[in-house]
Amino acid sequence: MAAVLQTEKLCKSFGALTVADDIDFRLEPGARHALIGPNGAGKTTFVNMLTGAIAPTSGKIFLNDQDVTRSSQSARVRLGLGRTFQITTLFRSLPVLDNVAIAIAERTGVATRLWRAASTHREIIDESRELLATLGLADDAASAAQDLPYGKQRLVEIAIALGLRPRVLLLDEPAAGVPSADTARILQHLEKLSSDIAILIIEHDMDIVFRFAREITVLVQGQVLVRGKPEEIAADKRVRDVYLGEATHA
Repeated sequence: MAAVLQTEKLCKSFGALTVADDIDFRLEPGARHALIGPNGAGKTTFVNMLTGAIAPTSGKIFLNDQDVTRSSQSARVRLGLGRTFQITTLFRSLPVLDNVAIAIAERTGVATRLWRAASTHREIIDESRELLATLGLADDAASAAQDLPYGKQRLVEIAIALGLRPRVLLLDEPAAGVPSADTARILQHLEKLSSDIAILIIEHDMDIVFRFAREITVLVQGQVLVRGKPEEIAADKRVRDVYLGEATHA
């Protein structure tokens, strides 16, 4: 099966410090994949290279079989790469509906010719409301983003990313700072997303990882230590030693 996202010998160095070292990675269509590793493993650097926020020192990145190693972030979004961040990046004073509508307007090209709010365009309104309903946020459309509980704010950010119609969705700690009661809700909605979307989560919470992922990649000191199914990762002594410890989910 052709990968929707793939890297070949991806490296990144800052002077003498190597933070990503020959990373070979692939994400298949419909994947539910987790990237884990101890602090300083290079996870954020790796994701920033995938999205184009930083350029690799060497190696290649392919999105839908297209070499995007030197492509801009916006070009990668147009090719189907969506991302959320560890800290929410919402327009906090705007209604939830407008937050999502802006993303859809950007995707459809309406944003370049707006003379009125994106959320006053009927086709954008309809798609925005549909996305919010998918994530259980239909009743919050008129609320200011900043007035929502943090768990719902995380879902709004996912709705914004989905408004770009990604084929690949990168979720950077989607439950960071979220009460445990709301974490279950986020997972529930992620599990319902279309199988047409490949999802990669970067997460420290092992409960979330083992509940969500069908496959896990472990990154240590900028290198891939191992990749496998959750039960294989939980049972791997190397992973236990460097990251999971004795409290593993085996």
